[in-house]
Amino acid sequence: MNSKIFSIVILLSFGFSQKKTPALYWNSLETKEKISFINGVYATGAKLKYHHKQEIKKQYNQNPFWVEPYYVERFYEIIDEHRSKKAGYDVALISKALDAFYSNYDNTQIPLLEGLRIVSLAQDGKVEKADLYLLKAQKKYKY
Repeated sequence: MNSKIFSIVILLSFGFSQKKTPALYWNSLETKEKISFINGVYATGAKLKYHHKQEIKKQYNQNPFWVEPYYVERFYEIIDEHRSKKAGYDVALISKALDAFYSNYDNTQIPLLEGLRIVSLAQDGKVEKADLYLLKAQKKYKY
């Protein structure tokens, strides 16, 4: 009998549970939490670049003919796209831009890091690139 009740409870919980979208998660955060999240992304990007550059120096020091491949520079560009240079340390501005971004129903499924990248590119005036990433993300994360 207990196994039947347990099975019913499990089935009901699956039936009534809803997946929390990135937009719902973002909107559930307080302003301080949003700013902390963005600062965490910025710090992580800087640390990734630092460690990667250290590894590149090791390779270069062991081989004087070593040439940095293109993908290394592209890696840094991608990391930098997640941080708005024009907004600088005004992370509250980026937080508000993400609020506006997730107020659009078509963006509710887009993961936070992709949303941050799109918003940061737009803030830096790279609107065409931001729009391209937005359209791709909307298509990819469509219901």
